[in-house]
Amino acid sequence: MLRVSAIMPICMSGQAPLSRYSAPMNYPQRIVCLTEETTETLYAIGAEDRIVGISGFTVRPERARKEKPKVSAFTSAKIGRILELKPDLVVGFSDMQADIAAELVRSGVAVHIFNQRTVAGILSMIRTLGGMLGLTEQTDAYAQELSDRVEAIRSERSKGKGAKAIRPRVYFEEWGDPMITGIGWVSELISIAGGEDIFPERAAQPGARERIIENPEEVIARKPDIIIGSWCGRKFRPEQVAERPGWTDIPAVANNHLYEVKSPLILQPGPAALTDGLDALCGIIDRV
Repeated sequence: MLRVSAIMPICMSGQAPLSRYSAPMNYPQRIVCLTEETTETLYAIGAEDRIVGISGFTVRPERARKEKPKVSAFTSAKIGRILELKPDLVVGFSDMQADIAAELVRSGVAVHIFNQRTVAGILSMIRTLGGMLGLTEQTDAYAQELSDRVEAIRSERSKGKGAKAIRPRVYFEEWGDPMITGIGWVSELISIAGGEDIFPERAAQPGARERIIENPEEVIARKPDIIIGSWCGRKFRPEQVAERPGWTDIPAVANNHLYEVKSPLILQPGPAALTDGLDALCGIIDRV
């Protein structure tokens, strides 16, 4: 299987980036990233000097936490601190950051909110970010490498190494109370890794509210072979899941196939999900 280290040296090892550049000054030079995926992308292409502020939830790349001021959570931000940094562009993600965006816009700041919910959307986000910053060549090349990696794994898992005669059924839990199943790109990556998401119709819904499972018996009825937890900001507790009423009859519970994928690897709609997140799913599916 292709490995993330083959295409992401800047993120994982601190070595030389994919390419350096001389950026025209009429493009944004001072960027605040309200979520991790844009930070990771800019570090990966060697444009980290443009970043003047990041989300406090950023963990990739690790050095970003040491180098950049932390100015936001996910649904809140230090507006005054952001304004002090004099950004010429703030980038964020989804309607969950709409209030932050509105306040910054009223303060005269240029803001772009991405809303990627699929693998294709993640790749488009990377390319669009490059276009806004005058770095199209760098981001197009980076997005293509990520896309090639994903497609190579898809082919390998469907026809070659790692392919299974029967694809294991996977229940992915994004949150435990209420129970929320996986979003679009997670469902896609499960399929690419060789599994079958048991709630594909819910994954197509953009919001978490539409992905709430009000009746746990729905999971029992769909008989997942694997349960994967990724409780955002909270440690997954497989023993608690196994103790839910009636769940001992679920194949995943009966056979002790309950696993965790850390949320920064899979719930950030960016490079992490297409690399380490996908690798983690492949490793779990190989155990069944």
